Amino acid sequence: MRYLAALATLALPFAPALAAEGEGAAVEPKPAALIADGVPAVPADLPAATRPYMENRGAGFVGWHPTDKSMLIATRFGNTSQIHRVAAPMGARKQLTFEAEPVGRGAWSPSTGDMMLVQKDIGGNEFYQIYAMKDGRLDLLTDGKSRNGLNAWSKDGTLVGFTSTRRNGRDSDIYVMNPRDPASSRMVAEVQGGGWYLADFSPDKSWALVAKYTSVQKSDLFRLDLATGAMTPIGDHSKSVALGGAEFAPDGTIWVTSDEGSDFQRLGTVDPATGAFTPRGPAEKWDVDTFDIAHDGSFIAYVVNEAGMAKLRILDPKSDAVRTVEALPPGIIGGIDIAPWGEIGLTFTSARSAADAFSVDPKTLKVTRWTESETGGLDVTKNVEPELVKIKSFDGLEVSGFLYRPDPAKFPGKRPLIMNVHGGPEAQSRPGFMGRNNYLLNEMGIAIFYPNVRGSTGYGKTFVSLDNGPFKREDSVKDMGAFLDHLAKDKMLDTSRFALTGGSYGGYMCYAAAIHYADKLRANLCVVAISNFVTFLENTQDYRRDLRRVEYGDERDPAQRAKLIEISPLTHVDKIEKPLFVVTGANDPRVPASEADQIVEAVRKNGGTAWHLVGTNEGHGFAKKENADYSFWTSLMFWKQYLLN
Repeated sequence: MRYLAALATLALPFAPALAAEGEGAAVEPKPAALIADGVPAVPADLPAATRPYMENRGAGFVGWHPTDKSMLIATRFGNTSQIHRVAAPMGARKQLTFEAEPVGRGAWSPSTGDMMLVQKDIGGNEFYQIYAMKDGRLDLLTDGKSRNGLNAWSKDGTLVGFTSTRRNGRDSDIYVMNPRDPASSRMVAEVQGGGWYLADFSPDKSWALVAKYTSVQKSDLFRLDLATGAMTPIGDHSKSVALGGAEFAPDGTIWVTSDEGSDFQRLGTVDPATGAFTPRGPAEKWDVDTFDIAHDGSFIAYVVNEAGMAKLRILDPKSDAVRTVEALPPGIIGGIDIAPWGEIGLTFTSARSAADAFSVDPKTLKVTRWTESETGGLDVTKNVEPELVKIKSFDGLEVSGFLYRPDPAKFPGKRPLIMNVHGGPEAQSRPGFMGRNNYLLNEMGIAIFYPNVRGSTGYGKTFVSLDNGPFKREDSVKDMGAFLDHLAKDKMLDTSRFALTGGSYGGYMCYAAAIHYADKLRANLCVVAISNFVTFLENTQDYRRDLRRVEYGDERDPAQRAKLIEISPLTHVDKIEKPLFVVTGANDPRVPASEADQIVEAVRKNGGTAWHLVGTNEGHGFAKKENADYSFWTSLMFWKQYLLN
């Protein structure tokens, strides 16, 4: 059930309409669900100029059918990504779901493949429901109100585990059911918190592995007795150990990734009686991101993240011998799943390849491409590859990022630059397909830099913890300043034309940069961004609040509350002097729309410029193609007016 939803989507055709009387020029109709507050109308010639860059799509590997050997992928041919079936490599993509909302997660029942389950929300609200899919229709299996998470099938396909907040709207209790009989659904364990999930069923289905995610530094495993509901800790939960991917091998051995005894996530086994972790295979100097176990237990496929680039390795659990799949070029690998007959399915993307589905033969290591997504007629092999930039930050810590430069032959002289900060903050910027942003590089001559400030994943548990809590938070902001100072010395960049953008936590960094580095930046575009840490923590959805307190701080503690207010962008909004563009999802359960409303109001009250684009049918980011397209066009207008002019 591992998956990677397709990132690229296809625009719906709209006929240009005439502008309001007196304006003279034709404009692109704004999607009905968008509110453009203070945002100029999009001239019709802009969509026409950008069209090839908008007409690309990706395909994310979702899973295998256990008997007919077809592949499930998520891709988009309309306004949203949907589940499709591909019968053979490079075969036709047959659409299976037909929803107005995106459907990116689905799984056939193991063993028989007689039914498929999918997970879907409404308007980006992330209150997911679980459905059985049949004949293009979705049959609701959950209550339609609470937040539900589709977790794992039993190996024989008779049970599925999921979490649900139906009891009180906050805690993610553990449930199991036979999806062929929704009335069989029952709560097995009542828990506290939102970080719970059923990782896997034991081979005999008498118990299940349950994991509790507390933070990027700490996860705990439990043994859940499915008959009694008794939950027994596995290992010493007083330790701060991060675990991932817990899965049973056919012989009952439990495999996980763990950073116990290491700064990085390693692949190994866990003793369910003692919790002892035993690393397996060769020592890696980087994180093991994900893995899957062959149905017969003969091998394990795992992915290593080497400074943002992925390597697929195959481990023989008997000898610990490892082979590396060399036929995949440098890029990003996700969603790996091993078919019953041994083929390894995965999603692959790189700067010169949109996300597509591939498979690997575990014996020969031959790579087979299953999809080739359309790229608007553009030759993506000509896209620029990034260069890795490493610097010393204000305190001597090494931080790095990826710099994409425009073609110097086409764009001679010093180039403007946009720094694009990732969210999370427990995430990592990696050199994947740039999609629409290739227009900035290839047609506008704007360089783009993706930093990995302290707190990013991929560089070990020490690095990821360096921004935790309110008293360390602005150290990551200082990393941005160090990058700006370094890039200002680059003879090919125009230091007078620097700007910054980011989403979610990267949106907070965007606001913070607008305040701390107003003299270095000409404009800032901040997406679904935190403007006040206290109001954010008070208003984010209940099931998320405790998880976010671990990262940002606890607003109930007076000292931490005072510091959270002190470092919040809203507190220093009077220092935002340059134009600001704020993008908001009205249904965002993570960063409520009120976070955007209050900073837009404050900037305007101070006489500043603030564009505000709101998606009334969107959540934490724009998932519908027509909205994402319009948002991109308005961003180009913003950059042209405030960065390039």
